[in-house]
Amino acid sequence: MRMLHTSDWHIGRTFHGVDLLADQAQTLASIAEIVAQQRVDVVLLPGDVYDRSIPSADAIAVCNRGFERIRAAGAVIVATSGNHDSPTRLGALGSFAAAGGLHLRTSVADLQRPVVLSDEHGEIACYGIPYLEPEITRVELGVPQARSHAQILDVAMGRVRADLDERGIARSVVLAHAFVVGAEATGSERSISVGGVETVSMGAFDGVDYVALGHLHSPQTLADSVRYSGSPLPYSFAERSHRKAVWIVELGRDGLADVQRCDLPQVRALTQLTGTLEELLADPGHTSAQDHYVSAILTDHARPVDAMRRLRERFPHAVHVEWARPEGNPELRYRERVHGRRDTDVAHTFLADVRGEPTAGEMTWLERALAAATADRETVSIDRDESAELSA
Repeated sequence: MRMLHTSDWHIGRTFHGVDLLADQAQTLASIAEIVAQQRVDVVLLPGDVYDRSIPSADAIAVCNRGFERIRAAGAVIVATSGNHDSPTRLGALGSFAAAGGLHLRTSVADLQRPVVLSDEHGEIACYGIPYLEPEITRVELGVPQARSHAQILDVAMGRVRADLDERGIARSVVLAHAFVVGAEATGSERSISVGGVETVSMGAFDGVDYVALGHLHSPQTLADSVRYSGSPLPYSFAERSHRKAVWIVELGRDGLADVQRCDLPQVRALTQLTGTLEELLADPGHTSAQDHYVSAILTDHARPVDAMRRLRERFPHAVHVEWARPEGNPELRYRERVHGRRDTDVAHTFLADVRGEPTAGEMTWLERALAAATADRETVSIDRDESAELSA
């Protein structure tokens, strides 16, 4: 049986305020094409189908069209809810959707209810473990003392193994939305930590032929049978060097037979440019970035006026701009800047920076206030010394 592992679609997400629905629709169409070309039987989608618990009507429409294309390409779909999804909303009409080949697993009750698939070698039990918030699910799982994701997932996998033993099915697949120890985050994921404990061990999934993980946004191999597919699009400039992909997983008679990476077509590249505004607008070396999503770090000595509008004249998909003084951020060297200076000099510089040059009268009042404060500190210090002597 051939499976395609994808995850973290985040349908409805914006990128620095830019709507990504058109990009996401194009990527889902590419996944459907891979399903057809690779003769995929089932698509595994472990969580974060949507980017928010209440997706927009447009986001739902894009997602539904993606599901329809995948089904038309010949694959059934098994999907779980992630920490961005609303389990209740995503799982609504789940029984009805299953009749059309979309199997949703979004609740604790679904843990031991696998999607049972068949090929020429027999049955495969496909279990979907949605994102399980410890504070919400620990009582329902029968472990009211549990506080971490590791504890919750251990119980969930215990239920999976018990059901698998009862059914007597030899081959199994698990979908899970979790942060497994040893994996690397990209920075665009929302934290799932509770009480500071968000990671789970890879050993929690022992005994399963393939584990399709979701939550982290870069393709990663933790073991031959334990992998993240990553998101199909980059969702931060930290991911600009990533090549997005899906995994094509083949289960044979005895379990996992092969896993192949299949790169996704790039919809729009991400580029980070650094230089003065005029350099970025004129340098012919940046021509290739004109159709990219652009983040610009400006190094002008003075903050440029209307920088984003001017950047978009050359880079219409510029989405982020920041100003970095060429001499560096002075706030980071504050200790060096004030070392050895009188209090009145430091206060004078502060006033000049935030509201303009102070008048002579204002500086007189400021000097008196500083003198009074200094006198008060000296008085307090003397009182403390006298108290210490009396105590002795």
